[in-house]
Amino acid sequence: MTRPRPPKRTLDSYTIKGISKTIKPGDCVLMRAPDARRQPYVAKVEGIEEAGRRRVRVRVRWYYRPEESIGGRRRFHGAKEVFLSDHYDVQSADTIEGKCVVHSFKDYTKLDAVGSEDFFCRFEYLSKTGTFIPDRIAVFCKCEMPYNPDDLMIQCESCSDWYHPTCINMTVEEAKKLEHFFCQSCGPENGKNTQNTQNGSGQSEHKGASKRRRR
Repeated sequence: MTRPRPPKRTLDSYTIKGISKTIKPGDCVLMRAPDARRQPYVAKVEGIEEAGRRRVRVRVRWYYRPEESIGGRRRFHGAKEVFLSDHYDVQSADTIEGKCVVHSFKDYTKLDAVGSEDFFCRFEYLSKTGTFIPDRIAVFCKCEMPYNPDDLMIQCESCSDWYHPTCINMTVEEAKKLEHFFCQSCGPENGKNTQNTQNGSGQSEHKGASKRRRR
């Protein structure tokens, strides 16, 4: 006679072995990849269950890294960017290596420091079709690319548009020293040029990697 399977029991939480951190449904985790040379997978815990003999499984919704998506990594993808996919799975809780945090794009850009456990998501990814939600986002600079929070950008004081230093024939070091910046479109119109003055008011705005330090 076949021995009946023990009933599954839903758990409210689970303590990760070896690090004594507790996870609950809704938390994000790092899960060990089959190939030890690969980075850990990022997943959102949807549910936790005990299947008998103290075997705990987690139902997860995977985040994809850009290089795991159809089309691969593009210039505007941040180093810590992931996509919330429509790919669900059930995995052994023993494969969980630790907790992580997947921030909204807006919250990520406000972080004072980015840790190894910090990621951000601004797209949902439909893995079967390779499409994204939303399918369009704001673009910046002459190159008309979405914002990559790892890249430094400077803002024109007149039109408020943002530019990559390399797209306006400037080095990052030169851009960091600017106290005032007017783009090519606004400079001639206003009789102003890009300038690096020592007695300026320091109104030129920067955004990107220079405003955060990695730890």
